[in-house]
Amino acid sequence: MSDKLAHDTAPVLFGAKLAGSQSFAGLFREGMALVEETAAYLDGPGRKESKSLQRNAALAYATESMRLTTRLMQLASWLLLHRAVNEGEMSLVQASQEKTKVRLSPAEPPDEEMARLLPQKLRDLIARSLKLLERVRRLDATIHAGGVPKSSINPVERQVGLLRAAFERDPR
Repeated sequence: MSDKLAHDTAPVLFGAKLAGSQSFAGLFREGMALVEETAAYLDGPGRKESKSLQRNAALAYATESMRLTTRLMQLASWLLLHRAVNEGEMSLVQASQEKTKVRLSPAEPPDEEMARLLPQKLRDLIARSLKLLERVRRLDATIHAGGVPKSSINPVERQVGLLRAAFERDPR
C-alpha cells in the first residue's frame, strides 16, 4: 500500500508530457517538412537562381543558405531527440544530456541590405526557420525548466557530457 501511495505522489514531469503532446507532434511535422522543402529548394530552383545572381548577391545567397541549413539541422536534431523521448526510445534525462550537442542559440535574420539581394523564396524559408527556432526554443525551455531530478544524474556523466560538448563546439 505504501508503494502505491509513493507512486501516486511522485511529481509529474511536465516536460515529458509536453514532449508527447499533440502540440509537439504538429511542431515535429512542421519542422521536418520545412527541412525537406528547404533541401528541395536549395538543390533545385535555388541552385538555378543562385547561378544568375551578381557577385554580392551570390555571396549573400551562399552565406544565408549555409546559415539556414545549419539552423535547420540543429532544429531537426532537437526534434528527433525529443521524438525519441516521446516514443520511449530514451528518457528525458538522456535527452537532456544529449541536447548539449544541439545548439538552439538565438539567430538573427540577415541584415536588410543583404536580404534584399536574396531570392524571395530563400527569404521566406529563412523567416519560417527563424519562427520555428523561436517556438522550439520556448518549448525547450518549458520541457527542461524543471531540470532533471538530481538523483538521476551521475555527476561523472554530467562532467563528461560538458567536456564532450565543449570540445565538439563549432569554433566561430
